Amino acid sequence: MATNPAEKARHHAGREVAVIGIGQTAFGERWEASFRDLVTEAGLKAIQDANIQGEDIDAVYVGSMSTALTIGQEHVAPLVIDHAGLADFHMPATRVEGSGASGSIAFRQGVLAVRSGDADIVVVGGVEKMTDSSDAETARIVGSSMDQEWESFVGATDTAIHAMMARAHMDELGTTLDMLAQVAVKNHDHGLKNPYAQFKRPITREQVHAAPMVADPLTRLHCAPLSDGASTVVLCPLEAAESFTKKPVKVAGTGQGSDTLALHARHSLTTMAAARAAAERAYAQAGWGPDSVDVAELHDAYTVNELIALEDLGFFPRGGAGPATLEGETALGGRIPINPSGGLKARGHAVGATGLAQIAEIVSQLRNEAEGRQVKDARRGVCHNTGGTGATAVVTALEVL
Repeated sequence: MATNPAEKARHHAGREVAVIGIGQTAFGERWEASFRDLVTEAGLKAIQDANIQGEDIDAVYVGSMSTALTIGQEHVAPLVIDHAGLADFHMPATRVEGSGASGSIAFRQGVLAVRSGDADIVVVGGVEKMTDSSDAETARIVGSSMDQEWESFVGATDTAIHAMMARAHMDELGTTLDMLAQVAVKNHDHGLKNPYAQFKRPITREQVHAAPMVADPLTRLHCAPLSDGASTVVLCPLEAAESFTKKPVKVAGTGQGSDTLALHARHSLTTMAAARAAAERAYAQAGWGPDSVDVAELHDAYTVNELIALEDLGFFPRGGAGPATLEGETALGGRIPINPSGGLKARGHAVGATGLAQIAEIVSQLRNEAEGRQVKDARRGVCHNTGGTGATAVVTALEVL
């Protein structure tokens, strides 16, 4: 039996998989649109982009974190099918939950379904409607992805836990407040060029420092918003992809990892072992590593998350992500452009949709369709999506042939 990621990647190889369609909504405070409206808008765009019909779809996966608390509705996978007018096809529809990684886990399940031969055409959607809840209720919902007994019960919040990570990164690796702030500045600059982004205004490091403190050292501008939005992709076997589109994007690798739910039980606060494991598995399947990546979308729910991810995925050595960010190496035009969409920080964070919005951005980049923010000659891209404070992580490697 295979024991290391590379051996397992070869052992589990099946049909190669391609993304043939993408669609997403604008992210933000979408009070005029319902949950159903958002997911249907993104889904119809993806289906049209893929040049498929409803009867072509073999399976649907929906990533969503907490619909029972946000809109009072569970059993959302058949709801999505019904509202899209696809109920008469009686296709299998499955809802997937993994906190902030819900969308990427749903994507991974769709990839595995096509890879195994169980399905030929799979639609994967991610959606969340966050802004109809009060701030206090939203904080409770987000906090539910943490350990309730060891963290939430004693008053810890999601921001407070990430502030501990940021402080540890500063103390252990020499990261500065300017380095953290530059993540937000850079991603807001990128968001100016994304028509789907929630925030289209530049910010400065001085504004980040001066913003109201949420949990020391993280001010409000270190934190991504919680948004409404949806994103959808369509998958099929790579061998059939060109019958649907002239611009298929290959799913080169997909990896998932897990870790302890509570932060105190981990070996380090300055790295996410789940993300490192997920990256190792995705790179092993792809047959290439971080040195071959042209562009990446990383889970920057807080500025420190992007720095940790840059190091966990091998783009920079430990302690190297902060200085590189400050020097512009992760900006558009830099050595490795990160979050050209604006990331969670500027595009917005509609929790269940985030992972698929990352996929849609990288697919747009690899198809040379990211107008205004296009990374020149991008051929390979990576997405990194985490759940909670890093107990779940998914890394996806994409490429054009």
